[in-house]
Amino acid sequence: MPLLSSLLGLALTVTAQPSWAYVALMAGQTARPLHGTFNAVPVMHSNQPEEVEGPGILINSAPGVAYAAETGQALRNAEYTFNGEFGMHLHHKYFPPNRGSISAAERRSELTLAAILINPVLRPVHIRFSNGAVRNSFEAPYLVNNLMGVKPLGPRPWNTGPGDATAVQMLRGKLDHRLDEEITIPARSRIVLLQTQLPALGIANALLRGHSDGPFQIAVVAAKNPQSEADILAVLDEGRLAPGRVYLNRISEITNRSVFSRVGGVAVGDTFTASINHDLAVQGPLHVPFTSTDRHHFGTREVQVNPLAARMVDSSLDNVGTYGVRFDINLQLQGNGPYELVMSHPSPTGGRAFTAFRGSLQIRTAEGLREVHVGLRSGQSLSLGQLQLQRGVVNKVRVSMVYPADATPGHLLSVVPASQLAQAQDEERRVELARLNAAPPKTPALPPPSLPADGAVPPTTVSPTTAPTPPVVPAQSGVPFRPYPGPLLPPPELLRPAPIPTWLQPPPPPNSFRPLPPPSSASMGAQPPGAGSSSLIDRYRQAVEEQQRLMQGWEQP
Repeated sequence: MPLLSSLLGLALTVTAQPSWAYVALMAGQTARPLHGTFNAVPVMHSNQPEEVEGPGILINSAPGVAYAAETGQALRNAEYTFNGEFGMHLHHKYFPPNRGSISAAERRSELTLAAILINPVLRPVHIRFSNGAVRNSFEAPYLVNNLMGVKPLGPRPWNTGPGDATAVQMLRGKLDHRLDEEITIPARSRIVLLQTQLPALGIANALLRGHSDGPFQIAVVAAKNPQSEADILAVLDEGRLAPGRVYLNRISEITNRSVFSRVGGVAVGDTFTASINHDLAVQGPLHVPFTSTDRHHFGTREVQVNPLAARMVDSSLDNVGTYGVRFDINLQLQGNGPYELVMSHPSPTGGRAFTAFRGSLQIRTAEGLREVHVGLRSGQSLSLGQLQLQRGVVNKVRVSMVYPADATPGHLLSVVPASQLAQAQDEERRVELARLNAAPPKTPALPPPSLPADGAVPPTTVSPTTAPTPPVVPAQSGVPFRPYPGPLLPPPELLRPAPIPTWLQPPPPPNSFRPLPPPSSASMGAQPPGAGSSSLIDRYRQAVEEQQRLMQGWEQP
């Protein structure tokens, strides 16, 4: 599961070094920055917590607070009012407390993931959607090693997980038939925009883009067996956050950027556009960052990560995963004859290779439009196809993708001779062979743990008798919310409000509120201070093992 690699690459202490972005294809050559830009479309991202452990609120952009299930503390909402162009991205998993006992032979438990639109003004607000899709693991199963390499996409996209399935629809500019093209939110009202099943140990993902003629807010909730829209709205009115917010005791580390959490907030930008001119005969092969981060920028120092205008306190400071963002890279090439258009991911710095990308791309040249599906592992360079360049003219090539969830950003786009690609792939094989030969032999006394195919490493073992007590989570109530500095989008001026309905005011914490008990060491593993990353890796490794066991059960006759 790429989330293990994402955890290793994003959730651990960040000490970025250019050598970590090593790509054999570059062979001592340098990459050029694209100097691209994000547009200013605000996008609601609901990805924190990624692993939902029960019903409750996931994110709410209306003013107010909600209460953490783990501690009872009040956390300020990611306050933002949309008006005009906007986007939505939802990506969550359901990890119930009994996840270790779920059998492939029985129907898995599930939550309902739902998006709610809130109209805070005295007139109706009309919204029209241009493209979007909703998928879950029942509809688009995620199989770890399925569909690797480069394949023609065809009229019907490959199903390689909900994230890729929704990204294909966005890339093609299509709207699911299950989604309405136009809706109206009555004055001072709320409606349930969409709902889908969130399977235990599975995924649900949604991507939408639309335009409104007035102000509105968005909330995302997880409900248990709702029988009507009223049951979904009741979850929002309860004012309780869904359990699973594992970063609440790491706020200071998020603030000083020593760790990255998932994204829960409103990002500024849903499209990154760049253009570059390059003469292959004079300047040599071309390398540019397709997606780049603080850690993987290939020496260009270009970081293609857009800021957040509003966020939850335990969210990443910016949109570090860029899930759902459309990348349009325009190459104006001069040269003659055949070249290879190549996509690469840096070599792993430790452990085994992992699946770094499984998604869909569009490549437009003078010969027309081609669509390909790419399954790329870390350390790999794959040809997306051959370019036949004409001498004496500018050969235009446009490469587009909507970045899918469950991928790990930091990708290189290159135009090189075929011989250079062949040499890089030979080196990949030599490195992998050397790694296999250098692996320590198995010992009967201490057999190594079984690892999933995407490269997880075993968590650090901590003795429960010596593990210190985890730190107490500091109270956040009353602390003013300070969004990450950046090009903020001011909320629109609202009409003079009528008396505020009771559902617009978050309820006070009930007198009978009792925080959820901390997870047992048997289900979660010990987590002393400083070992949070190992514990999180353990959780993701357990999830992958359970998903692989379930998939194996489904594949048996």
